[in-house]
Amino acid sequence: MTNITELKELTHYIDGKMIAGKSGRFQEVFNPATGEVIAKVPLASVEEVKYAIKKAEAAFPAWRDLSVAKRAEIVMAFRNLLTENKDKVIELICTESGKTEEDALGEITRGIESVDLAINAPHLMKGEYSVNVGGQINAYSAKYPLGVVAAISPFNFPIMVPLAQTCMAVAVGNAVILKASERVPMTALYISELWTKAGLPDGIWTVINGDKEAVNELLENPVVQAISFVGSTPVARYIYETSAKYGKRVVALGGGKNNMVVMPDADLEQVANAFISAGYGAASQRCMAISTLMPVGQETADRLVEILEEKINRLKVGAYTQGADYGPVISQQAKETILKAIDRSEQEGAKIVCDGRNKDITKNSKGFFLAPTLLDHVKPGMEIYDEEVFGPVRNIVRVDSLEEAIRLINQHELGNGVTIFTNNGLAARKFTTEIDVGMVGVNVPIPIPVGYHNFAGFKGSKFGDGQMFGPDQARFYTKTKMISERWLTPSENSSLSFAFPSNK
Repeated sequence: MTNITELKELTHYIDGKMIAGKSGRFQEVFNPATGEVIAKVPLASVEEVKYAIKKAEAAFPAWRDLSVAKRAEIVMAFRNLLTENKDKVIELICTESGKTEEDALGEITRGIESVDLAINAPHLMKGEYSVNVGGQINAYSAKYPLGVVAAISPFNFPIMVPLAQTCMAVAVGNAVILKASERVPMTALYISELWTKAGLPDGIWTVINGDKEAVNELLENPVVQAISFVGSTPVARYIYETSAKYGKRVVALGGGKNNMVVMPDADLEQVANAFISAGYGAASQRCMAISTLMPVGQETADRLVEILEEKINRLKVGAYTQGADYGPVISQQAKETILKAIDRSEQEGAKIVCDGRNKDITKNSKGFFLAPTLLDHVKPGMEIYDEEVFGPVRNIVRVDSLEEAIRLINQHELGNGVTIFTNNGLAARKFTTEIDVGMVGVNVPIPIPVGYHNFAGFKGSKFGDGQMFGPDQARFYTKTKMISERWLTPSENSSLSFAFPSNK
């Protein structure tokens, strides 16, 4: 392996400048498609995080006081630069995350939806006004930014999730600190340059690279007013509990165990294509990936398995330069964890329909590739069913009725996304009404809402009151003041009154 001292050394982005790490601690950054170490990223010390927070705090007042229209103009300039440099961003995403070019382009496109919504901050920050609510008093509300806020982003979406977490925060007047995933730091550092070129004042956008030491300082530092997190459920729970203990506003999105229910009347060819795309795309490293197929009835299941087996075995796995359907998982450790999960599933009684363990690309590639695996006859209680597996192994749980499917899904601790494929409107209405999951699709394989609708799951998939997409972002990153005012004339008489104020 390459000596880490010989690698390209990445930086932090603080106060409008690329700043070298001073902690002396680094982590390797890999190209998952080749297995090669391509850079080393500094892991910030507590002192470095405090310095970044101090710079952000100093920059905040001037940005808060800038007109909301001028802030929106800078966000628009950033959007234009992002669009103009799309090819460079795609290259970075593919290099450090292993995604295909098509998938990276889709991620950027969805990320730009969050930028577009942030451009509408002048509308989303409007308050309400009531005239003469009583005693010639007028009442109105006004939204103000919180101050310094922080976002902690995952590796699987190097640009879409950071943009969704931060653009609205910037637009409504906050100073934002992004703790990018140390596995994919290059994309975050690049968009930092675009923010500065767009005219964003120094200190309003910060990128800190680091591990738990940096995260804990963000969670505990009294200057940081809000935390946005996307990642696994155990970490999301920790982020939420710790942030709340320190009095912060927090939204922490966790994992998903997303099901696709298939009714007997569904077109199984369409179902198979939808399931494979939604299940195996991006090497299944999506919190909204379909992990479990739930065909209703044994005949439906048997027919569907036959179609899926042929299609899945034809999938092409490889680097983004090779026209692949999907690329590698993020690391060798992730690959080994997924392989062990398949082994345990077989031991627990699952039937392997497609086995990716012994394919040539899995066994002999230097990259972190895994050919697709499909497991049938999976049961609740098996590890592969109970826990989120972030890799290309999907499973089939056979059910006898729609009621059974709804019951099993509602009993699971995660409730991120779910979908049903059917041509029966009554079945779809029953499903959407009774299912206890945050994002629901009807004949839509990945029910991710567009950027101007809210995004979040239920149960163990979400902690806190905020959202990742949509207008609730503006509410999350602002505080509302209620003002009651009355203007007295010089001749107006006043007297003492100890009655509780009323609107009479």
